Amino acid sequence: MEQVLKWGKRLGKKILELTIWLFLLSLMVFYMARLAPGDPLRAYYGDGVERMSTAQQLQAEEKLGLNRPIYVQYGLWLRGALSGNFGISFQYKQDCTAVIGSLWQNTALLGGLSYLLTFLLALLIGCFCAMREDSLWDKLLGKLSMVLSAIPSFWIALLLILLFSVNLGLLPSGGAYDPGGGGGWLDRLVHLILPLTVLVLGHVWYYAYLIRCRLQEEMRKDYVIFALSKGLSGKAVLYRHCLRGSLPYLISLMALSVPHILGGTYIVEKVFSYPGLGTLCFESAKYHDYNLLMVLTLLTAFFVIVCHMAAQAISQRLDPRMKGGKGFGFRTYE
Repeated sequence: MEQVLKWGKRLGKKILELTIWLFLLSLMVFYMARLAPGDPLRAYYGDGVERMSTAQQLQAEEKLGLNRPIYVQYGLWLRGALSGNFGISFQYKQDCTAVIGSLWQNTALLGGLSYLLTFLLALLIGCFCAMREDSLWDKLLGKLSMVLSAIPSFWIALLLILLFSVNLGLLPSGGAYDPGGGGGWLDRLVHLILPLTVLVLGHVWYYAYLIRCRLQEEMRKDYVIFALSKGLSGKAVLYRHCLRGSLPYLISLMALSVPHILGGTYIVEKVFSYPGLGTLCFESAKYHDYNLLMVLTLLTAFFVIVCHMAAQAISQRLDPRMKGGKGFGFRTYE
Protein backbone atom coordinates (compact mmCIF):
# COMPACT_ATOMS: atom_id res chain seq x y z
CA MET A 1 0.00 0.00 0.00
CA GLU A 2 2.85 2.32 0.85
CA GLN A 3 4.48 1.60 -2.51
CA VAL A 4 1.22 2.41 -4.30
CA LEU A 5 0.95 5.73 -2.46
CA LYS A 6 4.54 6.54 -3.36
CA TRP A 7 3.91 5.81 -7.05
CA GLY A 8 0.70 7.85 -6.93
CA LYS A 9 2.55 10.80 -5.39
CA ARG A 10 5.23 10.65 -8.08
CA LEU A 11 2.64 10.41 -10.83
CA GLY A 12 0.72 13.36 -9.39
CA LYS A 13 3.92 15.41 -9.28
CA LYS A 14 4.72 14.60 -12.91
CA ILE A 15 1.17 15.49 -14.01
CA LEU A 16 1.44 18.79 -12.15
CA GLU A 17 4.78 19.56 -13.84
CA LEU A 18 3.31 18.71 -17.24
CA THR A 19 0.28 20.92 -16.61
CA ILE A 20 2.41 23.89 -15.54
CA TRP A 21 4.68 23.62 -18.58
CA LEU A 22 1.75 23.34 -20.99
CA PHE A 23 0.01 26.30 -19.36
CA LEU A 24 3.10 28.52 -19.61
CA LEU A 25 3.71 27.44 -23.20
CA SER A 26 0.09 28.07 -24.21
CA LEU A 27 0.21 31.53 -22.64
CA MET A 28 3.43 32.44 -24.43
CA VAL A 29 2.33 31.11 -27.83
CA PHE A 30 -1.12 32.73 -27.54
CA TYR A 31 0.31 36.19 -26.90
CA MET A 32 3.13 35.89 -29.47
CA ALA A 33 0.74 34.70 -32.20
CA ARG A 34 -1.71 37.54 -31.66
CA LEU A 35 0.95 40.22 -31.39
CA ALA A 36 2.60 39.09 -34.65
CA PRO A 37 1.86 41.29 -37.68
CA GLY A 38 -0.76 39.99 -40.09
CA ASP A 39 -4.49 39.73 -40.61
CA PRO A 40 -6.19 36.56 -39.27
CA LEU A 41 -9.35 37.46 -41.21
CA ARG A 42 -7.53 36.55 -44.41
CA ALA A 43 -7.20 32.97 -43.18
CA TYR A 44 -10.96 32.76 -42.62
CA TYR A 45 -12.30 34.80 -45.56
CA GLY A 46 -9.42 34.51 -48.02
CA ASP A 47 -9.07 37.23 -50.65
CA GLY A 48 -12.67 38.24 -49.97
CA VAL A 49 -11.47 40.27 -46.99
CA GLU A 50 -10.17 42.90 -49.44
CA ARG A 51 -13.72 43.53 -50.67
CA MET A 52 -15.13 43.92 -47.17
CA SER A 53 -15.91 47.36 -45.79
CA THR A 54 -14.52 48.54 -42.48
CA ALA A 55 -17.85 47.86 -40.77
CA GLN A 56 -17.94 44.34 -42.19
CA GLN A 57 -14.40 43.67 -41.02
CA LEU A 58 -15.27 44.86 -37.51
CA GLN A 59 -18.33 42.63 -37.54
CA ALA A 60 -16.20 39.66 -38.68
CA GLU A 61 -13.68 40.31 -35.90
CA GLU A 62 -16.51 40.36 -33.38
CA LYS A 63 -17.84 37.08 -34.76
CA LEU A 64 -14.45 35.41 -34.34
CA GLY A 65 -13.79 37.07 -30.97
CA LEU A 66 -10.76 38.99 -32.25
CA ASN A 67 -11.99 42.40 -31.10
CA ARG A 68 -11.58 41.67 -27.40
CA PRO A 69 -8.44 42.25 -25.31
CA ILE A 70 -5.83 39.51 -25.60
CA TYR A 71 -6.16 38.39 -21.99
CA VAL A 72 -9.93 38.00 -22.45
CA GLN A 73 -9.38 36.00 -25.63
CA TYR A 74 -6.93 33.77 -23.80
CA GLY A 75 -9.32 33.23 -20.91
CA LEU A 76 -12.11 32.22 -23.29
CA TRP A 77 -9.80 29.91 -25.22
CA LEU A 78 -8.49 28.31 -22.02
CA ARG A 79 -12.00 27.71 -20.69
CA GLY A 80 -12.98 26.04 -23.95
CA ALA A 81 -9.74 24.00 -24.09
CA LEU A 82 -10.29 22.64 -20.58
CA SER A 83 -13.67 21.36 -21.70
CA GLY A 84 -12.23 19.82 -24.87
CA ASN A 85 -13.29 22.59 -27.25
CA PHE A 86 -10.23 24.02 -29.00
CA GLY A 87 -12.22 26.09 -31.48
CA ILE A 88 -12.38 25.94 -35.25
CA SER A 89 -9.60 26.36 -37.75
CA PHE A 90 -9.90 29.70 -39.54
CA GLN A 91 -8.43 28.26 -42.71
CA TYR A 92 -10.22 24.89 -42.90
CA LYS A 93 -13.55 25.96 -41.30
CA GLN A 94 -13.53 22.74 -39.25
CA ASP A 95 -12.92 21.80 -35.66
CA CYS A 96 -9.16 21.84 -34.98
CA THR A 97 -9.16 18.29 -33.65
CA ALA A 98 -10.85 17.07 -36.84
CA VAL A 99 -8.20 18.75 -39.01
CA ILE A 100 -5.35 17.25 -36.98
CA GLY A 101 -7.07 13.87 -36.73
CA SER A 102 -6.98 13.46 -40.49
CA LEU A 103 -3.22 14.07 -40.79
CA TRP A 104 -1.42 13.07 -37.60
CA GLN A 105 -1.02 9.47 -38.82
CA ASN A 106 1.17 10.68 -41.70
CA THR A 107 3.53 12.46 -39.32
CA ALA A 108 3.54 9.49 -36.94
CA LEU A 109 4.47 7.16 -39.81
CA LEU A 110 7.27 9.36 -41.18
CA GLY A 111 8.64 10.46 -37.80
CA GLY A 112 8.34 7.01 -36.23
CA LEU A 113 10.13 5.22 -39.06
CA SER A 114 12.89 7.85 -39.19
CA TYR A 115 13.34 7.61 -35.41
CA LEU A 116 13.62 3.82 -35.42
CA LEU A 117 15.92 3.70 -38.47
CA THR A 118 18.13 6.49 -37.11
CA PHE A 119 18.82 4.80 -33.79
CA LEU A 120 19.05 1.30 -35.20
CA LEU A 121 21.69 2.39 -37.70
CA ALA A 122 23.37 4.69 -35.16
CA LEU A 123 23.71 1.80 -32.71
CA LEU A 124 25.15 -0.52 -35.36
CA ILE A 125 27.59 2.10 -36.66
CA GLY A 126 28.55 3.19 -33.14
CA CYS A 127 29.32 -0.39 -32.08
CA PHE A 128 31.25 -1.03 -35.29
CA CYS A 129 33.47 2.04 -34.79
CA ALA A 130 33.86 1.51 -31.04
CA MET A 131 35.51 -1.84 -31.78
CA ARG A 132 37.86 -0.16 -34.27
CA GLU A 133 39.11 2.90 -32.42
CA ASP A 134 41.37 5.21 -34.47
CA SER A 135 40.80 3.14 -37.61
CA LEU A 136 39.89 4.66 -40.97
CA TRP A 137 36.19 3.93 -40.39
CA ASP A 138 36.32 5.50 -36.94
CA LYS A 139 37.90 8.69 -38.25
CA LEU A 140 35.45 8.79 -41.16
CA LEU A 141 32.53 8.65 -38.70
CA GLY A 142 33.88 11.69 -36.87
CA LYS A 143 34.18 13.67 -40.09
CA LEU A 144 30.73 12.67 -41.34
CA SER A 145 29.06 13.52 -38.05
CA MET A 146 30.64 16.98 -38.08
CA VAL A 147 29.88 17.76 -41.74
CA LEU A 148 26.37 16.33 -42.09
CA SER A 149 25.14 17.75 -38.77
CA ALA A 150 26.05 21.21 -40.10
CA ILE A 151 24.14 20.82 -43.39
CA PRO A 152 20.48 21.96 -43.22
CA SER A 153 18.03 19.15 -43.87
CA PHE A 154 16.08 21.23 -46.40
CA TRP A 155 19.24 21.61 -48.51
CA ILE A 156 19.77 17.83 -48.56
CA ALA A 157 16.07 17.41 -49.45
CA LEU A 158 16.31 19.81 -52.40
CA LEU A 159 19.46 18.07 -53.62
CA LEU A 160 17.80 14.64 -53.54
CA ILE A 161 14.68 15.99 -55.27
CA LEU A 162 16.84 17.46 -58.04
CA LEU A 163 18.76 14.20 -58.47
CA PHE A 164 16.15 11.46 -58.08
CA SER A 165 12.94 13.27 -59.11
CA VAL A 166 13.92 15.90 -61.67
CA ASN A 167 16.99 14.43 -63.37
CA LEU A 168 16.43 10.67 -63.02
CA GLY A 169 12.65 10.62 -62.56
CA LEU A 170 12.86 7.59 -60.26
CA LEU A 171 11.03 8.84 -57.17
CA PRO A 172 8.16 11.27 -56.50
CA SER A 173 9.16 14.71 -55.32
CA GLY A 174 6.38 15.18 -52.79
CA GLY A 175 3.08 14.13 -51.30
CA ALA A 176 2.12 11.01 -49.37
CA TYR A 177 0.64 9.12 -52.35
CA ASP A 178 -0.19 9.66 -56.00
CA PRO A 179 -3.17 11.97 -56.68
CA GLY A 180 -6.21 9.89 -57.48
CA GLY A 181 -4.47 6.70 -56.42
CA GLY A 182 -5.65 4.27 -53.84
CA GLY A 183 -2.94 5.19 -51.37
CA GLY A 184 -1.83 1.57 -50.97
CA TRP A 185 1.14 0.56 -48.86
CA LEU A 186 3.48 0.31 -51.85
CA ASP A 187 2.50 3.79 -53.04
CA ARG A 188 3.00 5.18 -49.54
CA LEU A 189 6.36 3.46 -49.24
CA VAL A 190 7.65 4.94 -52.51
CA HIS A 191 6.67 8.44 -51.36
CA LEU A 192 8.43 7.89 -48.02
CA ILE A 193 11.83 7.00 -49.50
CA LEU A 194 13.17 10.52 -50.05
CA PRO A 195 11.82 12.09 -46.81
CA LEU A 196 13.11 9.14 -44.77
CA THR A 197 16.51 9.34 -46.45
CA VAL A 198 16.81 13.04 -45.63
CA LEU A 199 15.85 12.54 -41.99
CA VAL A 200 18.13 9.56 -41.44
CA LEU A 201 21.12 11.16 -43.18
CA GLY A 202 20.65 14.33 -41.16
CA HIS A 203 20.74 12.57 -37.78
CA VAL A 204 22.27 9.10 -37.89
CA TRP A 205 25.94 10.09 -38.07
CA TYR A 206 25.69 12.52 -35.16
CA TYR A 207 24.01 10.01 -32.86
CA ALA A 208 26.32 7.21 -34.02
CA TYR A 209 29.28 9.36 -33.02
CA LEU A 210 27.80 9.99 -29.56
CA ILE A 211 27.12 6.28 -29.06
CA ARG A 212 30.63 5.40 -30.25
CA CYS A 213 32.18 7.87 -27.78
CA ARG A 214 30.08 6.52 -24.92
CA LEU A 215 30.97 2.90 -25.69
CA GLN A 216 34.66 3.69 -25.97
CA GLU A 217 34.52 5.44 -22.61
CA GLU A 218 32.80 2.40 -21.13
CA MET A 219 35.38 0.06 -22.63
CA ARG A 220 38.19 1.82 -20.73
CA LYS A 221 36.71 1.02 -17.32
CA ASP A 222 38.29 -1.46 -14.94
CA TYR A 223 35.60 -4.13 -15.18
CA VAL A 224 36.10 -4.32 -18.95
CA ILE A 225 39.85 -4.77 -18.54
CA PHE A 226 39.15 -7.49 -15.97
CA ALA A 227 36.70 -9.22 -18.34
CA LEU A 228 39.23 -9.12 -21.18
CA SER A 229 41.91 -10.55 -18.89
CA LYS A 230 39.63 -13.52 -18.20
CA GLY A 231 39.66 -14.36 -21.89
CA LEU A 232 36.39 -12.81 -23.08
CA SER A 233 36.51 -11.45 -26.62
CA GLY A 234 36.10 -7.77 -27.36
CA LYS A 235 32.74 -8.34 -29.03
CA ALA A 236 31.41 -10.30 -26.07
CA VAL A 237 32.48 -7.57 -23.64
CA LEU A 238 30.96 -4.87 -25.84
CA TYR A 239 27.58 -6.51 -26.33
CA ARG A 240 27.21 -8.20 -22.94
CA HIS A 241 28.64 -5.54 -20.63
CA CYS A 242 29.38 -2.18 -22.28
CA LEU A 243 25.99 -1.88 -23.95
CA ARG A 244 24.24 -2.85 -20.72
CA GLY A 245 26.28 -0.31 -18.75
CA SER A 246 25.50 2.40 -21.31
CA LEU A 247 21.78 1.65 -21.44
CA PRO A 248 20.66 4.57 -19.20
CA TYR A 249 22.73 6.94 -21.34
CA LEU A 250 21.27 5.53 -24.56
CA ILE A 251 17.71 5.89 -23.26
CA SER A 252 18.42 9.48 -22.21
CA LEU A 253 19.94 10.19 -25.61
CA MET A 254 16.91 8.75 -27.41
CA ALA A 255 14.55 10.86 -25.29
CA LEU A 256 16.54 14.05 -25.77
CA SER A 257 16.57 13.43 -29.52
CA VAL A 258 12.75 13.46 -29.78
CA PRO A 259 12.40 17.26 -30.32
CA HIS A 260 15.40 17.21 -32.67
CA ILE A 261 14.01 14.49 -34.92
CA LEU A 262 10.42 15.76 -34.63
CA GLY A 263 11.51 19.26 -35.64
CA GLY A 264 13.39 17.80 -38.59
CA THR A 265 10.28 15.86 -39.57
CA TYR A 266 8.21 19.05 -39.60
CA ILE A 267 10.73 20.79 -41.87
CA VAL A 268 11.03 17.85 -44.25
CA GLU A 269 7.24 17.60 -44.50
CA LYS A 270 7.06 21.15 -45.77
CA VAL A 271 9.87 20.69 -48.31
CA PHE A 272 8.25 17.53 -49.74
CA SER A 273 4.66 18.89 -49.47
CA TYR A 274 3.94 15.92 -47.24
CA PRO A 275 0.49 16.22 -45.63
CA GLY A 276 1.27 16.11 -41.92
CA LEU A 277 1.50 18.18 -38.77
CA GLY A 278 4.62 19.99 -39.97
CA THR A 279 2.81 21.35 -43.01
CA LEU A 280 -0.15 22.30 -40.79
CA CYS A 281 2.18 24.16 -38.39
CA PHE A 282 3.68 26.17 -41.22
CA GLU A 283 0.31 27.05 -42.73
CA SER A 284 -1.30 27.92 -39.39
CA ALA A 285 1.58 30.28 -38.54
CA LYS A 286 1.63 31.80 -42.02
CA TYR A 287 -2.12 32.46 -42.18
CA HIS A 288 -2.58 33.31 -38.47
CA ASP A 289 -4.82 30.34 -37.85
CA TYR A 290 -4.59 30.89 -34.10
CA ASN A 291 -6.67 28.00 -32.82
CA LEU A 292 -4.97 25.40 -34.99
CA LEU A 293 -1.52 26.77 -34.12
CA MET A 294 -2.28 26.50 -30.41
CA VAL A 295 -3.43 22.88 -30.64
CA LEU A 296 -0.42 21.86 -32.76
CA THR A 297 2.02 23.56 -30.39
CA LEU A 298 0.51 22.01 -27.29
CA LEU A 299 0.26 18.57 -28.91
CA THR A 300 3.93 18.69 -29.91
CA ALA A 301 5.00 19.93 -26.47
CA PHE A 302 2.90 17.28 -24.73
CA PHE A 303 4.52 14.51 -26.77
CA VAL A 304 8.07 15.80 -26.18
CA ILE A 305 7.63 16.32 -22.42
CA VAL A 306 5.96 12.94 -21.90
CA CYS A 307 8.80 11.21 -23.78
CA HIS A 308 11.34 12.96 -21.55
CA MET A 309 9.48 11.98 -18.39
CA ALA A 310 9.08 8.38 -19.50
CA ALA A 311 12.76 8.08 -20.39
CA GLN A 312 13.76 9.62 -17.07
CA ALA A 313 11.61 7.12 -15.18
CA ILE A 314 13.10 4.20 -17.14
CA SER A 315 16.66 5.47 -16.64
CA GLN A 316 16.13 5.88 -12.89
CA ARG A 317 14.77 2.38 -12.78
CA LEU A 318 17.86 1.02 -14.53
CA ASP A 319 20.33 3.17 -12.61
CA PRO A 320 19.37 4.59 -9.17
CA ARG A 321 22.24 7.10 -9.43
CA MET A 322 20.07 9.17 -11.81
CA LYS A 323 17.30 9.73 -9.25
CA GLY A 324 18.65 13.15 -8.38
CA GLY A 325 17.41 14.62 -11.69
CA LYS A 326 15.03 17.56 -11.46
CA GLY A 327 12.03 18.30 -13.65
CA PHE A 328 11.92 16.43 -16.91
CA GLY A 329 15.60 16.90 -17.67
CA PHE A 330 18.44 14.48 -17.07
CA ARG A 331 21.54 14.44 -14.98
CA THR A 332 24.75 13.65 -16.75
CA TYR A 333 25.31 9.93 -16.56
CA GLU A 334 28.74 9.11 -15.26
